Amino acid sequence: MEFKDRLNQALSMRKISAAELARVSGVNEGAISQYRKGGYKANQYNLEKMAKALNVSIPWLMGANVDEPLLVDKINFQKGIKIPVLGRVVAGVPIEAVTDILDYEEITPELAATGDFFALRIKGDSMTPRICENDVVIVRKQPSVNSGSLAIVLINGEAATIKQVIVREDGIMLQAFNPGVYPTHFYTCEDIKKLPVTILGKVIELRGKFM
Repeated sequence: MEFKDRLNQALSMRKISAAELARVSGVNEGAISQYRKGGYKANQYNLEKMAKALNVSIPWLMGANVDEPLLVDKINFQKGIKIPVLGRVVAGVPIEAVTDILDYEEITPELAATGDFFALRIKGDSMTPRICENDVVIVRKQPSVNSGSLAIVLINGEAATIKQVIVREDGIMLQAFNPGVYPTHFYTCEDIKKLPVTILGKVIELRGKFM
């Protein structure tokens, strides 16, 4: 048997797709597609990653005539973790209690393990052209961010907004990506306490949507 035949056999017996193998192993999905067609063979590094993900030996995967097919009958591939897509976040309502759920997005178990997450559908054009209305951002809940990070910020108890946060000793600046229409706002340390200005979380990922 050739490498491509063994790879297809392993995928079939594991009952997983090339896309899921790519996610679990870290090997590019396009490369896996070429491997399956016999376009070219995997290098040693990718062979090791795929063999580990599929729980087979490297010689068997390469097509060697060894009496060692799949090492176990099944392997538990963790599925994506679903998080709610919210239409808005307002003051005084814990994110967990929001019932205005528009949809759900999936994040990897590895990302989910780094904190608590929610997703937010963008309204308005303050962050165009990088982030457009109806795009969805994946947000990790945290009360502060490093300077230059994108964050979801709640100002004066109103609905939350997405802005780039510039941290200074005397306060923070909230910048839009569309400064010609939406000017930068500066909030002193006193403003942050009195208004208040509250950082709800850091934007980790952008998922563009065609509506």
